[in-house]
Amino acid sequence: MIKKLAASVREYKAPSLLTLIFIVGEVIIECFIPFITAQLVNNIKGGVEITELLKTGLLLFVLAILSLTCGGVAGYTCSKASAGFAKNLRHDVFSRIQTFTFSNIDKFSSSSLVTRLTTDITNIQMSYMMLIRIAIRSPLMFIFAIIMAYRMGGSLAFTFVIVVPILIFGLLLIAKFAMPAFRSVFRKYDKLNESIEENVRGMRVVKGFSREEYEKKKFFSAAENIRKDFVKAERIVALNNPLMQICLYFNMVFILIVGAKLTIENKGTVIDVGQISAMLTYGMQILMSLMMLSMIYVMLTMSAESAKRVCEVLSTSPEIANPENPVTVVKNGDIDFENVSFKYSKEAKRFAVKNINIHIKSGQTVGIIGGTGTGKSSLVQLIPRLYDVTEGEIKVGGVNVKDYDIKSLRDSVAMVLQKNELFSGTIKDNIRWGDENADDEEIIAACKLAQADDFITSFPDGYDTYIEQGGTNVSGGQKQRLCIARALIKKPKILILDDSTSAVDTKTDAKIRQGFKDYIPETTKIIIAQRVSSVESADMIIVLDGGEVSAVGTHDELMKSSSIYREVYEQQVSGGDNDAEE
Repeated sequence: MIKKLAASVREYKAPSLLTLIFIVGEVIIECFIPFITAQLVNNIKGGVEITELLKTGLLLFVLAILSLTCGGVAGYTCSKASAGFAKNLRHDVFSRIQTFTFSNIDKFSSSSLVTRLTTDITNIQMSYMMLIRIAIRSPLMFIFAIIMAYRMGGSLAFTFVIVVPILIFGLLLIAKFAMPAFRSVFRKYDKLNESIEENVRGMRVVKGFSREEYEKKKFFSAAENIRKDFVKAERIVALNNPLMQICLYFNMVFILIVGAKLTIENKGTVIDVGQISAMLTYGMQILMSLMMLSMIYVMLTMSAESAKRVCEVLSTSPEIANPENPVTVVKNGDIDFENVSFKYSKEAKRFAVKNINIHIKSGQTVGIIGGTGTGKSSLVQLIPRLYDVTEGEIKVGGVNVKDYDIKSLRDSVAMVLQKNELFSGTIKDNIRWGDENADDEEIIAACKLAQADDFITSFPDGYDTYIEQGGTNVSGGQKQRLCIARALIKKPKILILDDSTSAVDTKTDAKIRQGFKDYIPETTKIIIAQRVSSVESADMIIVLDGGEVSAVGTHDELMKSSSIYREVYEQQVSGGDNDAEE
């Protein structure tokens, strides 16, 4: 885990190393200042010339400036290194997520991935900052201060034999009881983010069903669970301060009483006022070092859970990868399903699609009809390798899809999925997702083909109209047509429409299909639809039932041979298929 995270430090190794160097310098100087101060106090007591006093004062001033400089530079390099490390780590995690297949994404919820990219990485950043600065400074300060304390105080330093074990034991006990509460918090962050995400995405539904109060209660419950865990943990961690104060004041009282007695009885021959003042300073440094180490321990234990969650993403390899010598050119839109079966996981008992044998020629229009859950979407997602087949093989252009370069294959296949997604930006920006180099004329042509040009030009800003995140400022039918235009501008060899005209009226649907026939005759078109009218004129119609092919043929052939197709058609005709655009 440490090795995997350390790989994200990269170009920030230099500032990380500089932080360590300047921290060492700061600690050494801070430990010498009380030593020199003690000598100055003793010299003043014994009588010293003003010139010697000024020299020592100047030396202390210079050391203080050097210590301040080392601390300031260490703070700068530390912040640069930790922020840069977090930036690289977020980039690495986000880049890994981009390589995920649908099956990989199925393992993580979107809210969980957001938490890992934000809260978890922030915790890791804080831990890294503490590691390269405080985790180095505190042990060094502890060691140097102990050495100097015994050097200055002799037997008086034995106070630390009593105080230090008590403080260490107490801090470890506090951390032990606080950690379980801290660990549980991060899992509950996922629930909180999930509540926020669902509410924001489904705001129209929430308001349509007047469920605002229910959503408030659900959010409050998630937030309250996090609050309770944090309160429980912080109550325990809050004991650090009184424990520290007890040890600090015990140490102070012990040094003052015993030190004063030794000074008076031995007339400063064993220990003097300067040593007592130095011992007080070293005692503070030792105890503060232990206090900071306990804080580091708490933070690192908290971050360990975050680190595991982040490394879980980094360790997840995409289940679909390029072959060693991939084919980079897709010749045409021929598609062959040969004994194809597929299930979403190895543990799944049931196949989503089974024993599929279909042969589609380039340029054909193919319709797919079937009830909910019959495997229509699962089948077409196998073509661009969004999932890999469990059994059998799929060929595109005569080549097994597993032999293609993934990007080349997917660039040749355009999909308009059931859940249409538009991104924040102008209409032009969204259309150019299909081809970033497309000019305005190509964009307009694609939109006309998708029957989107009329409503786009009715907007005051036309093609420069800003689309809100998720396309919330356009209707369902408009969103579908923009997504079709985005797919068309790719100039694909295979175009897949997964129930992508369900929100447009039948007249517009017919115009879109006629446009396909006239303007992209060489593109293989696969149309999944609930309406028979959307696939009635297709060259081939596939009827799926229970994940298997029930019948294949033209509309006329299926009306004679397929009871399922005939029943769907008769129900829609008798029911009056008069869908209107949303």
